[in-house]
This record gives sequence, C-alpha cells and structure tokens, in this order.
Amino acid sequence: MSSPSTSDDRFAAFRHSSYARFFAARFAATFAIQIVSVAVGWQIYDLTRNPFDLGLVGLVQFAPALLLVLVTGAASDRFGRRLIMCISICVEAFCALALLLLTLRGLTSPAQIFIVLAVFGTARAFFMPASSSLVANLVPAKDFANAVAWNSSAWQIATIVGPVAGGLLYGVSPIAAYSVATLIMLVGALLIASIPTPKQHFDNEPRSLDTLFAGFRYILSQKIVFGAISLDLFAVLLSGAVALLPVYARDILELGPWGLGLLRSAPGVGAVCVAVWLAGHPIRDHAGLVMFFFVGLFGIFTAIFGVSTVPWLSIVALALLGAADMVSVYIRSTLIQLWTPDRVRGRVSAVNGVFVGASNELGEFRAGTMAALIGTVPAVTIGGIGAVGVAALWAWLFPELRKARRLDGRS
Repeated sequence: MSSPSTSDDRFAAFRHSSYARFFAARFAATFAIQIVSVAVGWQIYDLTRNPFDLGLVGLVQFAPALLLVLVTGAASDRFGRRLIMCISICVEAFCALALLLLTLRGLTSPAQIFIVLAVFGTARAFFMPASSSLVANLVPAKDFANAVAWNSSAWQIATIVGPVAGGLLYGVSPIAAYSVATLIMLVGALLIASIPTPKQHFDNEPRSLDTLFAGFRYILSQKIVFGAISLDLFAVLLSGAVALLPVYARDILELGPWGLGLLRSAPGVGAVCVAVWLAGHPIRDHAGLVMFFFVGLFGIFTAIFGVSTVPWLSIVALALLGAADMVSVYIRSTLIQLWTPDRVRGRVSAVNGVFVGASNELGEFRAGTMAALIGTVPAVTIGGIGAVGVAALWAWLFPELRKARRLDGRS
C-alpha cells in the first residue's frame, strides 16, 4: 500500500484533469444542496414555528442511508461510481424542482416537503459512497491525501457561499432559491458525465449476505478505523446544532434570513481555511492525538455558541468549531480510503456514510427534540459539553487510535 503524499505541492490533485472536474461537480452539487437546506429550514419554521420539525428534516434525510446501506455500497462496488454520482445529482435536481412546484402551488403543511426530502435523502444515500470511493480512482495514491483535503474544501467552500446565497435568494423568494438550486445541480451532473470512465476494481463476487456485509466486517476488524468513525458519530451526534440555527437566527440573535445564511456558512469559513492549510501541510505524525484534541475543541466551541447571545461571538464560535471539525474529517477520510481495498471501498464508504449521516441528521433530530423539551440554549450547550466527554472516553477506549501516528498505518 502506498503512503500519503509527502509532497508540499498544494495543488497536486489538480494535476489530474478528471479530479478537477470531480471537484467542480462536487462543489456545484453541494452549493445547491446548501441553498435547498436553508430554504427548506426557513420555510418549515415559517409554517410551524416548531423546532421539533427542524429535527425531522434531518431524520427524514438520514433514514434512506440507514435503510439502504447494504444496497448503496454494493452498487458503488459493482457498477460505475461515476454513473451513480451523475444519476444521484439528477434525482436531487428533480427534488429541488418538486419543492419549487410545491411552493408555487402554496404550502400549508410540511408533510409534502418531508416526502420530497425522503427522495432527496435516497439520492444522497447513493451519492455519498460513490463520490467518496471515486476519488481514489481519479488520483494516484501519492496524491490522495492532497485530494482529500481539497475534496473536503469543495464541500466546505460550498457551505460558506451556499447558505449565504440561500438566505439572500430566500429573502427574494423561495421560488428563486429552488430555481437556482435546480439549475446548479444540473450543471454538476453534466460535469460528472464529462469525466472519462476511470479504472475501477469491480466486485464480481456472487451476491450474498457475506458480500453485502463486507463493509461492516472490514470496519470492525480495523480497530483504528472503527474508533475514528465511532468517535465522529457520537461527538457530532451530541453536539450538532445546525438544525437549530433558524431558531438562533430568528429568536435569539434576531438576524433574519440573511443572518441565517451567515450562521450556516461560518463553520465552513473555519473549515476551509484549515483544509487549504492541510493541502500543503499534511499531518505527518501523532494523528490520533491530534484528532482527539480537535474533537474536544469542537465540543468546547459548540458550547460557547450555545450560550452566546452576541452575533459576532456566535459567528466566531461557529467558525472555530468548523476549523476543529475539519481536522477530524481530514484524518478520518484519509485513513479510511487509504486502508481500504478498492473492491470493497464503496461498501466501507456506505457504512461510513451511515455513521456520518447519523452524526449529522440524527444529531439534528436530537437537537430539535431536546430543544422542544428543555429549550434551545440548554440543548446546544449540553451537547457541546457531551462531545468533550466523548473525546476523553474514546481516548481511553481506543488506545490504538490514541497511539496512531501516521495516517498510512506505519509507526
């Protein structure tokens, strides 16, 4: 197995044209998703004024990834990952168009939005393992760590400008927000379709429960991988606050739709700064300790955001928690993809996607439920403190991960 690149060429991944197109497509798709997310969150909260419904937005989108985990990963390993990505983005565009049409007809209940979001979540369930595992087919192993940093940047940059654009567009009208999102998603699909068919080790094993569960078996057999994935799961599950940002924007900080876009983009600002730095300065040693330290910081900054009633402090706290989270994302993504054989990479990515989805979407559901029971500020603050506790507990439960030094598994 090749190790991550030790080159300081910040743009090594972009020397490969297929990856450059992939980067642009992923940015376009994520940018559009952020516009939809801001519009949907604000639209539902306008309809119901109930934070519990904001939590349901995350749950409805996560359920397909959980229910289809054995199918989405196997499809990524058995069929072309590029094709699956293209189809998934097209379905997401169809969902954005459906939200546009529902808005034009006039919404009186969030039920129809939840139905569309379930389809949207199904498309994302197929997109995630295909896009995660495709990167390794587009660049050589020596440039993979650099590609991971930029791949994360594509997502993070989109989370900076996407929510701001979503807030501004929704301020004009939800029709404008959904129309722009639909067009951008179609552009992303065209970019993916333009990538030459990459080399991929297809899984030709007979279909059986054994092959379907290969991703689970691999993760459980690699304690460092399992520890890293589960650490992210429980830390973000406890401290997720994104679903409650409409409450902060409207009721606590009184910022309005444009302010909601700023809050949604603030974590991305911090994260992309760290991602760009990591592209030229990869983590070379003590990866496990670095990961635990920054997960703890993530929890601390979440708690600070939870109690803040000052807009500038809230935005700074969100930016810092995004920066801390980026380090964890970088370590986990590099480690998982480099340690996984290509023939099972899709199934492993699908399982990882369930963990990530659980931490994000179920984290939003947890936040919405707790906010409805004990209040928004206690729900976010207690969650942040819980993430610090998880980092300390996992450092004790997974000594192999704590002692991990190189991302390629060598001491």
